[in-house]
Amino acid sequence: MNIEERISLLVKLGEYFSLNDEALQEIKQKAEAQNAWFKQEFIELAIKNITQQFLHRSLLEQWIEQYQLKDIQQPKTVGIVMAGNIPLVGFHDFLCVFISGNKAMIKLSSKDAVLIKYIAQKLIDWNDDAKQYIAFAENLKGCDAYIATGSNNSSRYFEYYFGKYPSIIRRNRTSVAVLYGNETTGELSLLADDIQLYFGMGCRNVTKLYVPEGYNFIPLIDALKKYNYFADFHKYKNNYDYQLALLIMNRKFYMTNDSIILTENESVFAPVSQVNYANYNETKSLVKSLKNNADIQCIAGKDFIPFGTTQSPSLTDYADGIDTMQFLTSLEYQLKKEL
Repeated sequence: MNIEERISLLVKLGEYFSLNDEALQEIKQKAEAQNAWFKQEFIELAIKNITQQFLHRSLLEQWIEQYQLKDIQQPKTVGIVMAGNIPLVGFHDFLCVFISGNKAMIKLSSKDAVLIKYIAQKLIDWNDDAKQYIAFAENLKGCDAYIATGSNNSSRYFEYYFGKYPSIIRRNRTSVAVLYGNETTGELSLLADDIQLYFGMGCRNVTKLYVPEGYNFIPLIDALKKYNYFADFHKYKNNYDYQLALLIMNRKFYMTNDSIILTENESVFAPVSQVNYANYNETKSLVKSLKNNADIQCIAGKDFIPFGTTQSPSLTDYADGIDTMQFLTSLEYQLKKEL
């Protein structure tokens, strides 16, 4: 397949997603049955974002033009270890490898083992040549390069096994928001989305708020009530009850609207159902420290990524800020250099 054929196939995938036929609806239900955190509304959201942000011809063509992409005579096999914290979180890595003309050897997360396989099969059904570019495996051996996403703990294993090859190894990341205290009701509603979409389990979900001294939390707590229905989902409610009990037992100050907890905490990471916050005095020094913090994926705010868009990344919003396409297009050079 040449570049144009691969682009056309991806555009067809976007068109198929928009049709939302009975087979796709059934596979979404199967994905939720396999992982209860993958509620239908969030599978729908993931597919909608992929369709709108990734799978339009003009977007794909503008994207690859930046890399002067050419058809590869000798494709490399790229092992992809996918995460499974939110639906289709590994799709962008797959997309990068596929569009670059290399072969994706995919190790699926047990938490997201349904959707990617279905997508891969659809591409093969439409163009049999696509099967040369897509494979699945439990053990990624003999690959030319690796892209692995996991926790800080699993990344040590990835470094051990894959570090001697060209590789991108990702660790835990999360996102934060900088508030000025003059946000509108609409902006706070959008921030609530940044916090709670996918139950707050994505690296682009806001888990820490930086607020000025004397900040009034009441409007934000009210805005977060749009997700009060999360308390009806037992997995989420169990997390909420547990975190609330810890704060009570440790006599920590907290605020809640009965579905999410806000508490002062220095960590940028927060458990499901909780958001941490800290006060700041001077914006410039705060922003500098945040931009130098390797744990932070993105910053939401009036002067940053607009509220409500953290979970709608574009093709060039690469995880951990590492340009995956640049890595893939330079593979041949990297491998020759090692030889």
